[in-house]
Amino acid sequence: MNRYKLRIRGPVGYIETVVEEPATVSGGSPRGLALIAHPHPLKGGTLDNKVVWTLARAALDAGLVAARPNFRGVGASEGSFDHGIGESDDLLAVAQALFAHYGTLPLTLMGFSFGAYAQHRLARQLHAERLIMVAPAVSMYDFEASAVSTTIIHGDADEVIPFTAAREYADAHHLNLITVAGAGHFFHGRLPELRALAQSLL
Repeated sequence: MNRYKLRIRGPVGYIETVVEEPATVSGGSPRGLALIAHPHPLKGGTLDNKVVWTLARAALDAGLVAARPNFRGVGASEGSFDHGIGESDDLLAVAQALFAHYGTLPLTLMGFSFGAYAQHRLARQLHAERLIMVAPAVSMYDFEASAVSTTIIHGDADEVIPFTAAREYADAHHLNLITVAGAGHFFHGRLPELRALAQSLL
């Protein structure tokens, strides 16, 4: 596996991004691209978040290039928090950089909590094959109808985003909802299960 730390030019400055290539790249082309978004920047969310790292492992296991940017104002990314609006613009810049380097491979968007909100917005701006939202912050932000094929993975013991809110959103928009029984918001002790579920969707 190859791992690179890049500075990708975004709308308000450089975006710190970790890009990892699956082992298949050395012997052939990757199957696709996975862009993965971290939780709330003002609550400690970074590209190194354990759920985000787990989603990246699932993508790599499935033969996808995994890209994890830091949102603006986090780590070495320039700019300041913009309530999901500018963050979606940053994700678009990273996606365009991936396309420029790897070609227009199938794109999977993955996001955890606040990151799911930013990815949900991004899905309305470019073509993606699928969107996987893990514990999306549907009780905190105004999620619209999904623009692409979407699956939600949510723990029914989530202490931050109530499971009922995720279920109501999924039901209202006819989205696939995978329930992880007994899992909290951060999937403590359940990351291997989350990894396997995410990989099964890829």
